Amino acid sequence: MNFTDRAYGLAESLLSEPLPRRWSHSLGVAERARSLQPILGDDAVLMEAAAVLHDIGYSPRIASTGFHPLDGARFLRDQEAVDERVVRLVAHHSCALLEAEERGLREELETEFELERPELVDALLFCDMTTTPDGGCTSSAARVAEIVNRYGPDTIVGRFIQRAAPEIHAAVQRVEGRLHEAGAVGQPM
Repeated sequence: MNFTDRAYGLAESLLSEPLPRRWSHSLGVAERARSLQPILGDDAVLMEAAAVLHDIGYSPRIASTGFHPLDGARFLRDQEAVDERVVRLVAHHSCALLEAEERGLREELETEFELERPELVDALLFCDMTTTPDGGCTSSAARVAEIVNRYGPDTIVGRFIQRAAPEIHAAVQRVEGRLHEAGAVGQPM
């Protein structure tokens, strides 16, 4: 079984039954990751694996802190011995440091998991924040608004996503710019 197949199987086992909508989202994020192959080159497989695994920390089977990037990354590192780069991407996906700060977990996240290369962090953020909860394509503005509406503006997630919005939109623009420069204009945006 190759690395990507293993990632899909693991994510499916953790998300498909208890959290089918989260599983649909993860599949959509992985599909977006595949669309970035023109700018990711050899890192495309790594990105697809991180994309399908990024939300496994929501699984009731492994959730412990209630902060899914940290729970997912710890599980991947400690239980599954997944590639360190994938673990770091899961740990830090979509401005996780800002949410960790809201939860009082920033120091834990920073101490346990280094940041991956900025262009890969941007790529996973792009994939996550341009994918709806049901796995379809959307804009980062619509996605941020959807998250605020779903959680509420005064919740931990609502506050975090509003603080993170400028960086989310900037990362999406950077990835779209790289796609444009690579001549990948037919890619879904």
